[in-house]
Amino acid sequence: MAEENKKEEFKVSGDEILKKVKEIIKEGNARRIIIKDEKGEVIMEIPLTFAVVGTVFAPVLAAVGALAALIADFTIVVEKK
Repeated sequence: MAEENKKEEFKVSGDEILKKVKEIIKEGNARRIIIKDEKGEVIMEIPLTFAVVGTVFAPVLAAVGALAALIADFTIVVEKK
C-alpha cells in the first residue's frame, strides 16, 4: 500500500520564516519543506529524508534567511510522514 504524506501550509512573513523552518525541522516529522513566494511559485525545496544534523542545515537556514530579506510573504508547505 502506498504511503500517503500529509501536507500542512503556513503563511508567514519574511521575518517569521526562519523561525518557522527551524521549528518544523526540530519537530522531526517532516519529509520535505517547500517554500513558495506570494505568487505561489516554488522558490526552495528542502528534503528532510535523512538524519537531521545541525551543521548540515546551517547553509540551508542561511539561504532561507537571505530569502526573507528579499520577499515579504511566504507560504511554507510541509509534507509529513
